[in-house]
Amino acid sequence: MVSTKRKSSEMVEEEPKQKKIPVLPWMRAPINVNLIEDILLEHVPGLDPRLVEALSNINGNFTTLYPIQYAVWKQTIGPGQFERDLCINSPTGSGKTLSYALPIVQSLSTQNVRRLRALVVLPSRDLAVQVRKSVFECIAPAVGLTVGSAIGGKGKMSDEIAQLIKRPELEAGVWYDPEKELESGVDILVATPGKLMDHINTTKGFTLEHLQFLVVDEIDKLLGEEYQDFLHAVLQLTRSDEEHQFSHMRASQSLFGPLRTIRRSGNERGFKGKSSPRLVKMILSATLTQSPSKLSKLDLHHPLFLTTGRYKLPDKLQLFKLTCEVKCRPLYLAALLHELKGEQSIVFAKSKDSTHELCTMLNCFDLPFKIKEYSAFQPQSLRSKTLEKFREGKIQVLIASDAMTRGMDVAGVRNVINYAMPFHVRTYIHRAGRTARAGNSGHCFTFLARNQVVEFKKLLKEADKDSCSVHNVPEDIFEKLSSVYDSANQKYKECMQQEKFKKRRQMNFQSSRASEGSMKISQEME
Repeated sequence: MVSTKRKSSEMVEEEPKQKKIPVLPWMRAPINVNLIEDILLEHVPGLDPRLVEALSNINGNFTTLYPIQYAVWKQTIGPGQFERDLCINSPTGSGKTLSYALPIVQSLSTQNVRRLRALVVLPSRDLAVQVRKSVFECIAPAVGLTVGSAIGGKGKMSDEIAQLIKRPELEAGVWYDPEKELESGVDILVATPGKLMDHINTTKGFTLEHLQFLVVDEIDKLLGEEYQDFLHAVLQLTRSDEEHQFSHMRASQSLFGPLRTIRRSGNERGFKGKSSPRLVKMILSATLTQSPSKLSKLDLHHPLFLTTGRYKLPDKLQLFKLTCEVKCRPLYLAALLHELKGEQSIVFAKSKDSTHELCTMLNCFDLPFKIKEYSAFQPQSLRSKTLEKFREGKIQVLIASDAMTRGMDVAGVRNVINYAMPFHVRTYIHRAGRTARAGNSGHCFTFLARNQVVEFKKLLKEADKDSCSVHNVPEDIFEKLSSVYDSANQKYKECMQQEKFKKRRQMNFQSSRASEGSMKISQEME
């Protein structure tokens, strides 16, 4: 009788009408990437032999372009010839980064003078480092191009400026105007929005006037309000000189100084009012927004939409669910990790605070592998070190917040575990996409409370999945860890208590220092 009631309630909950999302006309007739097949490197039309060799050296076994990579190639180097801006919606791990890096590098390979001609903007420092090191630096040097980054982190701003700006070599008897003789030290720049704006506003000699390509990766994240400044600035700085709103930034540039790119306002059909030469834009995400108001901010030129579907999970990803009481979840998670025998796994918690608490709790079980946390709660330098050790296999389990979800590529991740069910399908897609990348297999486990089963079923339906297998932790492992659960829980409480005590003592010390300082100032004033 109980089960009948549950079924009827499920039917009622699944029927509410979904709101219709307005779709832009150019999104209604996309190129279906699923219909395109892999292609061997030697069969890619027009691919520079130097790039074929560079690609072959990546991991020693790169021999083909994936469907999304070949689809973009045909619209850029092939018949398309960058005539339209590209909007790319493809699952995580499908090779999106190389899909834009390869045609950009090939297009710039014929340039004889070094200028900043390609800008790639990403939401986080770790992701920017990955894109630069794992992709651009593997192929750009093969054709004589230099890649730089504007991401902050270790070192001083001056070190980054020295990399980006080339100063003339001084010769005896030759006078140089230090303002007008500065040139770009890079052809391609990989940047985060904040650091990009720092260089636009404060770095002498930094200019976007020669920019030919703008790539905005993880566009749905970067169209958020907190990132709006960079987009407005880049678009304004690359418009025609007649309508330029940052004219004060160009006033000091001499017409007889270094090579300039002068943008005019086009008059031809389809280009009227557009800057010429045109800035080619490529926007990408695994969960590309369809919001007309957001996409209009990009000022796209006859955009072409390439997609694998609204939301898509990797083909070789297996999905599992574990239903248990919330209070027993740490025990079930410890048992699941023990069952996985130290396979590289990422566990996603719902917040940076719960990430730290969960990592502390799991380490109290004394499991036979290394567990570390990765969240926005930590300093950037510590996050980078942790990620590097995880990549090297020195850490087997990473407890992460959603700071890890966007585009991060760690080879060999076998399992993703949602310790808390994500509320949005976008979050689920990005989390699950940390495994089963580039054609490899992987598993995604999701912990559920009993009252979340129906909601999870709806979420999977949005991701175009009809079913998800139930996973049961082996009884012998569960019983073994159950016997130490109470002592682990007690140990966890003691650890958290010690942390609170340290924080309180540190706060008291800082406040006493501050009061001493204010007293000293008042005494000096007297």
